Amino acid sequence: MTDEIKSKDAASGSGGMETTGHVWDGIEELNTPLPRWWLWTLYACIIWAVGYMIVMPAVPFPTSDGWDYTKGLAGYSQRDVVRGEVAKSEASRAIFENRIASADLAEIRNDEDLLAVSLAGGAAAFGDNCAPCHGSGAQGFTGFPNLNDDDWIWGGSLDDIYQTIAHGIRWEEDDDTRYSEMPKFGVDEILEPADISDVVQFVLSLSASEHNAEQAVRGAVVFEDQCSACHGESGQGDRTMGAPNLNDALWLYGGDEAAITQTVTQARYGVMPAWQGRLGDATVKELALYVHALGGGE
Repeated sequence: MTDEIKSKDAASGSGGMETTGHVWDGIEELNTPLPRWWLWTLYACIIWAVGYMIVMPAVPFPTSDGWDYTKGLAGYSQRDVVRGEVAKSEASRAIFENRIASADLAEIRNDEDLLAVSLAGGAAAFGDNCAPCHGSGAQGFTGFPNLNDDDWIWGGSLDDIYQTIAHGIRWEEDDDTRYSEMPKFGVDEILEPADISDVVQFVLSLSASEHNAEQAVRGAVVFEDQCSACHGESGQGDRTMGAPNLNDALWLYGGDEAAITQTVTQARYGVMPAWQGRLGDATVKELALYVHALGGGE
């Protein structure tokens, strides 16, 4: 098979259709023009694009400070539009923010409009500031409390939750922060390893967990001497002191033997920031109402 390329003036091919005059291996190249409507549409788009570039901001160009763009004859700016919409939204929200800031928690809870705004604002603030530790669903993690249940170390009323959020826990920069301190019974050699082992078995018995009964009997004596002042004689805890309830199956740092032994030996000192200075009183109230409404509020 031979390759032959012929170049001629446009001529009529074997099928009677106009060709370009090029032939490849016996195949003629037809000269089929684009439809008129397609060409006119293309021309119209080009004209429209040129007009748009003149009227609207469109063409970027470098400057000594970076990049800029042509502003267009219309002087339109999407950024200005967005800024205006944000300003309107903030002005509208400021009305509610002022009302929330001046009202107490009970008043907000009994006002449908304020409560709706507070719950929406609290959800947004929680996602931005609290979810990294407590989880997006407030389910908590080891060392970070679950906020959906009704087990509270410092109390689950609206006022209690507000106090905790506003002033934090062991946050040294806030004079009103929640503060509790459990002795490091092992690290500071307050108890012997055998005593720690015994009291751990007693603590396990309080929540009906698997335990050594003989050690638990000895551990009860140690518990009464060293732990009952904060946790109560029966391990029921004391919210005013931030001492957890040891009778249930809910544990902040884990309720197995190893975790409890570590807690008794070296104690736990979790820290939560004080949010009032960072977020403002209105947002703290919104957060308190939101957390309280998660299902575990009292």
